[in-house]
Formats: sequence, structure tokens, C-alpha cells
Amino acid sequence: MSRAVVFAYHNVGVRCLKALIGRGVDVALVVTHEDNPEEHIWFESVAQVAQEHGIAFIAPDDPNAPEVVERVRAAQADFLFSFYYRHMLKAPLLEAVKRGAYNMHGSLLPKYRGRVPINWAIIHGESETGATLHQMNVKPDNGPVVDQMAVPILPDDTADEVFAKVTVAAEMVLWRSLPGLIDGSAPHVRQDLSQGGYFGGRKPEDGRIDALAPAERLHDFVRALTRPFPGAFADTGAGRLLLWKTLRAGNAAPTERAELCCADGKLWLHCADGGRLAVLEAELDGQPLSADNFAARVASGALTL
Repeated sequence: MSRAVVFAYHNVGVRCLKALIGRGVDVALVVTHEDNPEEHIWFESVAQVAQEHGIAFIAPDDPNAPEVVERVRAAQADFLFSFYYRHMLKAPLLEAVKRGAYNMHGSLLPKYRGRVPINWAIIHGESETGATLHQMNVKPDNGPVVDQMAVPILPDDTADEVFAKVTVAAEMVLWRSLPGLIDGSAPHVRQDLSQGGYFGGRKPEDGRIDALAPAERLHDFVRALTRPFPGAFADTGAGRLLLWKTLRAGNAAPTERAELCCADGKLWLHCADGGRLAVLEAELDGQPLSADNFAARVASGALTL
């Protein structure tokens, strides 16, 4: 029986941990995160799965601390797996197992290496993304690819919807890759890093809307950042505007800057390129904004972003 140490968090962590258990891998230790009370926790708990299966788990602030490395080494595991774990794992950890360390990444590597790859893919209007299992080294998302699976990004998919697809793809990739990893036959294909790029993490402030952007780009931006993420916003004369849901809706007259207005019982965002978005859900100054209350809340008749 193969033995593994698992660093995991989030829904991908839950599903991949369950896949290891389902394949009969002896999980000696799970390393996860303490939930941040200031973060909206909308995903499942890796710690709970470990507890249910009687697997020892820890949540250190620093996974690379000597005592954690020693505990991993003492497990005498064949493999180390990282499934949406948020910290970089340094060389001593990667070398503390016998047969290699592997990470599940939420993109089709070498594209979108780095942080929050699903959000970045949607922001850039990609029509597909996926999940990639790759061998780890000290550089993020850099090692040889074992397997990957693509999923479509439909034109109106939100990041949450795409994340659900990627979670299933990650489970399937790991499930079908484990026999080859265990018997030593799994492919390890070197990445051509010139075919992709590295992207950093995102903060709530990065959700500020570019009022000069074309309609298609604004639509992609809104759906990439909508709930459960902090949202796409603009600070206006009437307060902070948050756009939660839009649909592409043909063309209108070009505007100098994106402008929100109300007509025919609906909210519309007229964009700088002449494109138009139907705004299906929005907030202004912390309260829902709709066609019914637009005139009372926007005295000028239009809201310039």
C-alpha cells in the first residue's frame, strides 16, 4: 500500500483527499489551514474529512517550519500531495518523501501558473480551463505534467460555476493518475513555460472597474469576481456601485466612460466601446439597486462610473 502526506484546503482539497482514500492510499498526515474568521468560508472542510476518516491533521502557520518537516519525514511516506494548499512548500518538505511531491493546479498548465487561476482565466475571456496534476519543485507550478483535463468556460459562467467544474476535473485527473504514480508508469512531461504566464494573487481592491473597458471585458470582469468573491465595483458620486450579474445585450451609443442608466424597466450599462450590458443584480452604497428604485437613488438619471 502506498503512503502519502497531504497538504490540502478548499473543495479541491476535499475531493482529492477523498480520491486518495478511495484508491486505498494510506494517508498518514493531513496538513491544512485554520479558517480565517475574516474570510467568507463558502467551501468544504479538509479538516472535517480527515477527522471523519481518523486521519491525523495539523494546521501550522508555517508549513516549512522544522517541526513540520520532521513530522512529514517521520511519516515515511511515498508521496506528498498538495491540493489547493495556500503556502509554498520549500525543498526540505518536497524531499521528505520517497517518491516525489505532486500538486493539483486549477488551470491547463503552463497557462495561468500562480494564484487564483480560474478568476484570471475568466477575466481574460478564456473559453476553457482545467485541472493539472504536476510534479512539484521549488518554483511554483513549474514541474513536469502528469495529466490534465480541460473544462469549458461558457460565455456567462461565473468563477464559482467554473470552480465547480474544475473541482470535478481535479478529482478525475487524480483518480486516473494514481495507478500510474503508484506503479511508476505515469508520464512526466516537461512544461514549455513560454506557452503560459505567471499570475499573482488578487485583493478586494483589484475589483475596481475600468470605466473605459469594452463591454465584453467588463462582463468577463463582473462574472470573474461575483459572489462568493468580493465583487466588481466603482466609486461613484452616489456611493460605491457593485455589479454582481450582467449579460451582454447588443449595442448602444458609445460613451466617454461606462454609464449605468434605467430604461424599459431594466438597468443597462452603456460601455465606452458602444457595447451594452444588461445589469441583473447590483448594489449602490451597500443597498440593492434595481430599476424600481433607480430614479429615487440616482437623481441625475444616470450613474457615470
